[in-house]
Amino acid sequence: MSTYPKTSLPIPPQIRGGDRVGSWAYNTMDSRLSALCRRIIDENGFSGAIADNLEALARDLPEGKIRKIKNLLPAEEWDDYVEPYLGKDWLDIPWYFAEAYFYRRVLEATDYFSNGRDPFAAQKLMGIEGSIASMRKASYLVNNLPLRELNNVVTLAYLSLWGNKADLSLWPASSGDRSQVETDGDRANLLADDTPQLLELLAESQGKRIDFIIDNAGFELFCDLCLADYLLTSKVSAEIHFHVKAHPTFVSDAIAKDVRHLVDFFTSEAPMVSENREVHSLATRLQDHLAAGRLQLRDNLFWNSPLVFWQMPDELRQELAKASLIIVKGDANYRRILGDCYWPFTTPFEEIANYFPAPLLALRTMKAELACGLSPGQAEALDAQDPDWLTNGQRGVVQLARPFSA
Repeated sequence: MSTYPKTSLPIPPQIRGGDRVGSWAYNTMDSRLSALCRRIIDENGFSGAIADNLEALARDLPEGKIRKIKNLLPAEEWDDYVEPYLGKDWLDIPWYFAEAYFYRRVLEATDYFSNGRDPFAAQKLMGIEGSIASMRKASYLVNNLPLRELNNVVTLAYLSLWGNKADLSLWPASSGDRSQVETDGDRANLLADDTPQLLELLAESQGKRIDFIIDNAGFELFCDLCLADYLLTSKVSAEIHFHVKAHPTFVSDAIAKDVRHLVDFFTSEAPMVSENREVHSLATRLQDHLAAGRLQLRDNLFWNSPLVFWQMPDELRQELAKASLIIVKGDANYRRILGDCYWPFTTPFEEIANYFPAPLLALRTMKAELACGLSPGQAEALDAQDPDWLTNGQRGVVQLARPFSA
């Protein structure tokens, strides 16, 4: 495990599900995850031992005891991860750890590493099919933006940000298309916006490598691909690396197979896509980027681990240091940047996140009860306006941090 310095600020306690009855974290551990187990059974038609395993996992929440995971892969380190928490219940351990542990237990229950069947594949597919119209709009946008204009990167960064609203772990895909391309209307809900600093950074480092730490599949991933395509086609970046999960987790989190499937789907002759010329044109360029190595897919078990980002292995940190910019997507990754801790909301983002080895841009729609980088009084005003502002996905942040040495 890496020993590089964290923030010099005193680190607050980590969020735990049992901290406050009725909190988002509590309700996740108390009811949402058990309901998800049963949804997985229904959507996959699981029966027999797998259905029994998932039902047992559902009943284990939230008062069952943490145990070791069975049938680990040789490279996995879960025995070490769970050691401090063995015998504790789900509400008494750090919330992010508990969620990551739950999703690894789902793969144990479904025997994923033997049968290779993604238990969340049905949700991911429904998410794609339910967002075709929005994907067409997004494709038209990126296909028709003038090249080599950095302000257009901001437009697509906003699109990549609000694509998060289609997070399948919070909303079932069958509830309709929540991914409408409405970036202009959503700007008023940005609580922090460092895009001017982003433009300055890109102007200084054009033609270099940019890395993405990817979050969700489906429409959000499609928006990430739109941004990546524009960066490459405009020569803002010569090479882009997508860091994805090594195996399924958090329902909608993207693995390499999801990226390839999405690109292949939109270059296929499937009836629902064959007439979508805008999408087909974009997907063809993405295929070319992948084939030429301009767009590379990288997975790592760390992204599936329960560790926060300042616990990143040295080898991975050194790889990320090669990038001129790291774009970190989504709420769960943002939680890991912050250590999933109770930071005062006015703590500057850069003072927390400057341990990263390269400049970091966080694109987050807010779906958890933590925040930073807000102005004094901003959180109180939001509480009065919308008591659920931290968790309903209607607010977002675009925040930039440069590393210690910069």
